[in-house]
Amino acid sequence: MEFIPLYFPDRLTVINPHGTIGVVTLWSKVDYVIGRFREAGVDLAPQTSPIAVFGNLYGNGLREMLRNLLYNPQIQTLLICGHDRSGSKEELVNFFKKGIEPIADAPIKFLAGGGNTSSPCRIKDTHRVIDNLVAPALFPEDLLYEWLGDSKEEYTLNSIKGFFSKWRPTTRRVNQRREIPLPEVEVQHFPSNPRAHLVVRDTILEAWKEVLHLLTRFGRRVTLKKGDRLELQHVKVVVEKPRFDAEEKLKAVNLDPQKLRQYQEDILRGEMREDETYNYGHRLRTHFGLDALAACVERLQKDPEDRKAYVSLWDTRRDLAAKEGRPCLVSLFFRKFENKLTLSAAFRTHNAMDAYPLNLYGLMAIQNWVAKRAGLPPGAITVISHSLGLDPKELDRALMVIGQRPFKVRLDPMGYFRITLDAKEILVEHRFGDVTLKEYRGKKAERLQHEIARDVALSDINHAIYLGRQLARAEMCLKEGREFVQD
Repeated sequence: MEFIPLYFPDRLTVINPHGTIGVVTLWSKVDYVIGRFREAGVDLAPQTSPIAVFGNLYGNGLREMLRNLLYNPQIQTLLICGHDRSGSKEELVNFFKKGIEPIADAPIKFLAGGGNTSSPCRIKDTHRVIDNLVAPALFPEDLLYEWLGDSKEEYTLNSIKGFFSKWRPTTRRVNQRREIPLPEVEVQHFPSNPRAHLVVRDTILEAWKEVLHLLTRFGRRVTLKKGDRLELQHVKVVVEKPRFDAEEKLKAVNLDPQKLRQYQEDILRGEMREDETYNYGHRLRTHFGLDALAACVERLQKDPEDRKAYVSLWDTRRDLAAKEGRPCLVSLFFRKFENKLTLSAAFRTHNAMDAYPLNLYGLMAIQNWVAKRAGLPPGAITVISHSLGLDPKELDRALMVIGQRPFKVRLDPMGYFRITLDAKEILVEHRFGDVTLKEYRGKKAERLQHEIARDVALSDINHAIYLGRQLARAEMCLKEGREFVQD
């Protein structure tokens, strides 16, 4: 049987198409490893060599390699010889030795053709994700795989010589070729830490659009009694300058300005209708036998630095046992900060599509009511949504609200960096306004990158990418003796 690769034929070096050994060189150059085999006295003649092919195995390519092996079942032995830079040796060995296991809540699924799906799996004791269309059970039980060592090490020559001094061709029956196409990948959600998303925007409308974007891109699918949801946990949103957005902007995303204003009025009322099980105004002003908002005003009037202006809307005794009618908004915290009254709110669960803008406009009304009576200007509103959800059937509406996401540069609240060349070093000044907070010096951009990251000296992704580009340019100019001017 002749060796015919299905994948990466231009990256493989075929020695004897009828050979029964494949050599995996990992990150080492194929020509270099071939030279080491020649140095060890291995037969590499195209007509007589036992070796069929040499090929790399970097961090990716394992799926293709396994399919090449199934299509070329005459390969009875895999020799691994090279620099194991990314752990690909362990992934290959563990695939055959330990097998694969399904991944719960994987961010992707594989489409195997014909409408079928393939479950994403992980090679045991590794981080390598792979489809389950190719499993260890498909390979012959006597397939041999052996680690010969790093191709640069002296002992590796002895390993190569030792293997071939004992090697003898087998006479086992060769299986039929098996062709298993690669599946297509469908992204279920992009990978992220689902409990670490932060949004900082000036207005409620801007914040809402970003929240919807996060859910459509990173939300994990969960199944509730009421149906499927895309969910993120503990999403923190900061609205720096809460104000009523222009009516034309609200109408453009199908928000009714009059409905929002009515909601702002209703959330401040303490009454509850007979057909209601709860409402936020009643919980804040009446339910606990106390007008909590008025009590917060009184505390802040007496002491603007008071840190006890905290309100819970969750009635543990009732709400844990109730069959219906539990508040989603569960707490408020008023705090004077930088001479303004800030408001922090926590939501137990939060409907990102319809409830979110209503809730934030309601919070703005609550903040303004307390701030006016406490004699303080309103500041930022912070919202933490413990379970932020979006119905997948509402994805089309969400995407319409998000619209085109324009490129926009935002000033990093942590400051900026001025980069110059000073003698034989790169000088990086971390500045805020006209003040230099700290200097970083070095000849290598990578070293400066790690020092700046260690100090958590910046917070914006765009800023970080920009800084990386400038540091790389500065290092190149330093090496070549050219003038550096920061973009």
